[in-house]
Amino acid sequence: MGRSVLFCERWIARILCLYVLLVGPAYADEIGDKNPEGTNVKIPLDCRYGQAYEKTDGKVDGEAFPSDDVFRPLLADPKQPQFFANWRSTRSRTNRTTSNIGSVAIGENFGFYTRRDGCNGWQISLLTGIFAQFDLDEKNAQLINTDFNVGIPITWRSGNWSARLRYYHQSSHIGDEFLGANPGFKPITFILEEVDAILSYDYKWLRVYGGGGYLVHREPATFSRGKVQWGFEARAPSMRTRILVPFLDRLVVTPVLSADFKSMQAHEWIIDTNVLGGFEWSRTGSLRRFRIMANYFHGFNPYGLFAINQKIESFGLGAYFMF
Repeated sequence: MGRSVLFCERWIARILCLYVLLVGPAYADEIGDKNPEGTNVKIPLDCRYGQAYEKTDGKVDGEAFPSDDVFRPLLADPKQPQFFANWRSTRSRTNRTTSNIGSVAIGENFGFYTRRDGCNGWQISLLTGIFAQFDLDEKNAQLINTDFNVGIPITWRSGNWSARLRYYHQSSHIGDEFLGANPGFKPITFILEEVDAILSYDYKWLRVYGGGGYLVHREPATFSRGKVQWGFEARAPSMRTRILVPFLDRLVVTPVLSADFKSMQAHEWIIDTNVLGGFEWSRTGSLRRFRIMANYFHGFNPYGLFAINQKIESFGLGAYFMF
């Protein structure tokens, strides 16, 4: 117990040091509405982050290849298609071993078509995602597992209410280096095809969501079908940081805390918990965002066929990119 407390204290100290170095002196007035010459900066519409939830003119417009979405991605969902790279100190609760794991993801929702009045309306997209884990304690950081995801999400928004309905396919592949180093490990085919739905509500700085899913196809067939999911995301007021001016002018930072919870029938409804906390940088007039996030996970491994029966606990730190 004492070692766990000491470990947590060290992580808190590291996060505070990171905050001081990267945020520096900050102030929250007049965020991002003018450029250095004092003229107004045109801010593109981004319906994921509440810039125009209530602004409607009654005119419904259709648009191909929208750059945003009417549903904000689930930040703390381990299987949310996105770009990230992180390190985690991971303890297997199954065999009581500890290892350093590097995890990377490449993925995004590509919008095909949307019909909206402001931010109120619907959108259909294509999701693609690749999630890979590496054992950093082994030579050449051997590849452990790779998940490939592809699917079709349909999203909707009306004011502060938003929802996502999606169908997606996942196939998982164990790394050859991992198999070579673990001759007793017997890989099996692990394929999931799921329909899930999430309903979300935004209230000022807080967002809450909940929903569930059902596996329409799975291999092995003994993996049970049901899933319940819920969570929240809290976003503090954005602040402009002076430490990077004039190199990165109009850069603002937003403290973020998010948690995602899953309860799966295959795991006898035990709750998997994933918590992210850190800082998000964005620039006035751009849709891109960069995050430095600390992470804590407790539950069944969310990746590959390890999701069948491997319980883990992990602490980590990572960089997240949104385009």
